[in-house]
Amino acid sequence: MGNDPFVCTSFRVFRLGQDRNGMDLELNDKIAIVTGSSKGLGFASAKALVEEGCRVTICARNAGRLAEAENELRAASGRNNSVLAIQVDVSTASGISELVDQTVETFGGLDILVNNVGKAGGGDITAATDDDWHAAFNATLYPAIRASRAAVPHLRKCKGGVIIMITSIWGRESGGRMTYNAVKAAEISLGKSMAQQLAPEGIRVVSLAPGSILFPGGSWHTRQQEDPAGIAKFIEHELPFGRFGRPEEIGEVVAFLASSRASWVSGACIPVDGCQSRSLI
Repeated sequence: MGNDPFVCTSFRVFRLGQDRNGMDLELNDKIAIVTGSSKGLGFASAKALVEEGCRVTICARNAGRLAEAENELRAASGRNNSVLAIQVDVSTASGISELVDQTVETFGGLDILVNNVGKAGGGDITAATDDDWHAAFNATLYPAIRASRAAVPHLRKCKGGVIIMITSIWGRESGGRMTYNAVKAAEISLGKSMAQQLAPEGIRVVSLAPGSILFPGGSWHTRQQEDPAGIAKFIEHELPFGRFGRPEEIGEVVAFLASSRASWVSGACIPVDGCQSRSLI
C-alpha cells in the first residue's frame, strides 16, 4: 500500500483515528459495559467498541473463556488499560452491582451499557414448567432491568449516556422458542419505556434485534453440526441472503448506535437480520 493512509479489505476501509467507513464515531475514551461478552454477539459488540477507542468491561461466568476474550480485546485495542474483565454471574443482583461498581471504580464513570446476556429454555405452553419460565426471565430480563437501574445514575453524570438492548427478531414477531419470544418482547418493551423516561435527561435507549447469527459454540453452530441438511434447508427457506449473519455485523451496528452519530435514535427497535423477519414495522 506504500504511503496510502487507507488499508482496503474485502468489505471495509480503515483509516487511523476513524471508523471502518471513514466516519469518526467520537467514541474515544468512552466507558462501556457489555454483559455476556466472552463470545458471540457480546464479544463482537465489545470488540467493535474497543476498536473505536472505548474502554470496555466484559463479563462472563466461565473464567477460561473470559481470559481468552480479554486477551483478544486487549490486542484489538492496541493500548493498555482499555479492557476490564470481571468473572461474575449477572443473573444475580449482587453480580450486577459488582459489575457496575468495579467498572466505575476502575475507569471513573460509565457512558454506555449493552444489555446482551440472555437465554431461554423450555417447550410449548404445556411442556414449559414454572422453573423454565423463571429461568428465562432470570437469565434475560432481570439482568437488563438491574443493569439499567444500576447504570442510570452514572449515565446521568456523563450527560448523554446510551443503553443498548440486544433483543431478537423473535421479540418483534412470533418464531423461535416461546419463552425466548416472551423475554425478548419484554426487553423491547422495557427499552421503549426507558427511552421515554430518560430522554429528558439526554440518555438514549435503543433495542437492536438480530436475526439468526452463526458463531462457534452458538446454538446455530451446534444445530448445523448436528443436522447440516436441515440447516441448509433452513437457510434456503428463511434467510434471503443465503447465509447466516456474522457477529461482527451486529457489533458494528452496536458501535454506531452507541455513538453521537446516532444522536436522534432512541426508543426504536432496529432489526439487523438480513431481511429474515417478516414484520412491516
